[in-house]
Amino acid sequence: MPYAYDDQNIFAKILRGEIPCGKVMETEHTLAFHDISEQAPHHVLVIPKGPYVCFDHFATEASDAEIIDYTRTIGAVCKQLGIEPGEGGDGYRLIANAGRDAVQEVPHLHVHILGGRPLGRMLQPA
Repeated sequence: MPYAYDDQNIFAKILRGEIPCGKVMETEHTLAFHDISEQAPHHVLVIPKGPYVCFDHFATEASDAEIIDYTRTIGAVCKQLGIEPGEGGDGYRLIANAGRDAVQEVPHLHVHILGGRPLGRMLQPA
């Protein structure tokens, strides 16, 4: 079944300017902003501007320009935050939830960039 994008989700409203955000970076195809429910000293959401529900939807249907821009923007945000371990930062976690089992709360592709403190294990062993 193909993905059906809900253009009334909160990120679509942010992209249309109906809801404000704490913008970190914006490019032609991508928007990065502070999460309003921060879970770490650095907690930034990065979303594509196109109507993609989750990562596999984006990976199979986005243009090469969108994919490159989105990926490079994630890297640029990590650099701007000073958290990339290759440049002396202490590291970060990149999370993308997809679907019900992953508890995706907003049906618009987004990644969480978290850093600025030790984050512990992501999942406990089963």
